Parts: sequence; C-alpha cells; structure tokens
Amino acid sequence: MTAVTGATRRPTVTGPPARFRDLLAAEWIKLWSLRSTRWTLPLVYLFVVGVSVNASLADHRNWPAYPEGRREMFRLYGPVRDAFPEAGYLLLILASATVGALTVVGEYQSGLIRATFAAVPARRAMVAAKAAVLAAVMLVLGAVTAATSFWMSQAILADRGAGWSIGEPGVLRAVVASAVLVPVCALVGMGLGALTRHAAGAVAAATAVLVLVPMAVDSDEHRWIAEAYNALPLTAWLRLIEVHTDVLNPDPYPATVTGSWLTLAAWSVAATLAALTLTHRRDP
Repeated sequence: MTAVTGATRRPTVTGPPARFRDLLAAEWIKLWSLRSTRWTLPLVYLFVVGVSVNASLADHRNWPAYPEGRREMFRLYGPVRDAFPEAGYLLLILASATVGALTVVGEYQSGLIRATFAAVPARRAMVAAKAAVLAAVMLVLGAVTAATSFWMSQAILADRGAGWSIGEPGVLRAVVASAVLVPVCALVGMGLGALTRHAAGAVAAATAVLVLVPMAVDSDEHRWIAEAYNALPLTAWLRLIEVHTDVLNPDPYPATVTGSWLTLAAWSVAATLAALTLTHRRDP
C-alpha cells in the first residue's frame, strides 16, 4: 500500500527546456489577453494627456491676467507641471501597478499558474520573462505618454513665451524620468501581486506604498524621515522632474538627482527579485 504525503511535487521535465524567447512570446500573449491591458492602457494614456492639455490651456487662457512676478515664477516650474500634472500621473502610477499585479494574480486566481508551472518548471525563467515583457510594454506606454504630454503642453504655451524646449537643462531628464516611472510602478505591482496573490490586496498595498505614504509623510522635521521619504518612487520622480530646485525646493533634506535615479532602479530590482523568490519557493 502506497503512503500518501501532503507535499506538493513539482512536475518532472520530460522534454527540452523552453527557450527564453519562447517564454517571452508566451508572456506577451498572456499580457495582451488580459482585458484590463487592452482597455486600461489606452484610456490611461488619453486621460493623462488630456489632463496635461487642460492644464496648459488654462495657463494659456489666464496668461494675460498673470502679474509679471507670477509669470517669472511660472517660467521656472509651470511648463513641467503642465506637461506632467501630478493628478494625471497619480492615476498612471496606480494603473501601472494594477496591471503589474494582475499579470501575476490573474494566473493564480484562475488556476492557470499550475498549467504554466507544469509546462515550464523553471519558475525563475518564467517570472523573468514576465517581468521583461511587462517592463518593456509599460516603458513604451510611459515614453509615449511623457513625450506626447510634453510636446502638446509646450506647443500650447509657446506663443506665450513660456514653453520649454527639450534641449534646455533638466528638461530631457524630466521626460525620461516620467517615462521610466511607469515600468517601475508596474514591477512594484508585480512584486506585490506575487506576495499577496490577491488582486485587491496587491492594489491596496501598491496604493499605500506608491501614493498614500509619500503624500502623508512630513519630511521637514527629522532627517531619517526625510531619507525614508526620498527613497520612495513618487518622491524620486518629483525630484527628477524639477528643473529649478534651488528656487522651488525649500525642503531642508532634498533628494539628489543621482539618489533619485538609484531609488527608481532599486525598487525595480527589489520588486523583480521578490517576485522571482516568492514564485520559486511557494507552491501555487
């Protein structure tokens, strides 16, 4: 009589391992088979660009009523704020994290993950392919959104003498940072999805980490709080899009440009490693 154990056995590989490009193709198909991907990404793109255009049109319309002092201040920070409005980008952050979470959670909740692991026992390779496809798609979304928002906003402001060109100091950095923020948040969502395996839990955790905590923390009192605040993705992005920080940044413990780039990179790597580790060690 054969004893029955409670341990879950991983499938035995009977054929050649899947090539990484095959895993990339499979993850590409799975990502675009999600209804949320097909609908969310275009709608979020239109929303963010629409918010940017609306802000630029408002400043263009009100420009004759601005006193000279306000016009000078606007030329220091207004063009980038119109190009990358915080309200639009907060939605973009949450949408990116949600898509990232669903790439993992969707498979667990539907049970597809068992078939995936049966076909591809190399779990780390599968998660690496998922992360690569997710990051590439979201980087394209971020780049197209940032470029469109910047170009349209500056075109609107140009005849008021308030628009910026991409060649001005710090402007290209702001555009690139706005593009890179999107895949970073998507990877954070993927890592949280692997941790919670629950859509609502992953989205709630991503909302707290990416939006609520940065908006609630007071970083003016203590240096250690400021350093923790500066290590958050939203804070890093806000620092990178500021061009004239010597005038506009009264923070006693401001983040640095290099530190902000490292923060975005660290969150991406940490979230991907978390997804790799959790998926490899935990049974579906």
